[in-house]
Amino acid sequence: MPETRVPEPWLRGTLQEVPAVQRAVIHALELAGEDLQGWCGSLSDEQINARPGGLPAVAFHLRHVARSLDRLLTYAEGRALSEEQQAVMKPELDPGAKRGTLFSELNSALAKSMMRVRAFDVSVLEQIRAVGRKQLPTTVAGLLVHVADHTQRHVGQAVTTAKVVLARPI
Repeated sequence: MPETRVPEPWLRGTLQEVPAVQRAVIHALELAGEDLQGWCGSLSDEQINARPGGLPAVAFHLRHVARSLDRLLTYAEGRALSEEQQAVMKPELDPGAKRGTLFSELNSALAKSMMRVRAFDVSVLEQIRAVGRKQLPTTVAGLLVHVADHTQRHVGQAVTTAKVVLARPI
């Protein structure tokens, strides 16, 4: 990734009209998109599907970020997952992904997720939410913060895998 002089999104002074929690989540999603594009956007289809040392492929992380955002925000909105949301979990690991398709899904998911995050009113942040089949307890704020940290965790893994793939001899 070429060195850039633009500060990270949270240091750009943007989104001042958005409440702090939502602003932080949106900035994390903006950074995720920039980092994934910068480090993984030029990988070939073969490289994006590579699993060096058995690591999950970059393709998995791109799919997982896109699809988990939708699932986590659905829980934050107080809704159960649809059959379609549940069905797209297993194919996240499927091989043979195409870079263009992956980035199209990712960019769309990031844009939609930022709009959904903006839509939360600060008055609901402490409301209780239940997650998953076990209905584990959290709050709207807990889910929003997890949207940011979970996304960044997978961005780091995708970037690390991309670096390993790029360092391998052809």
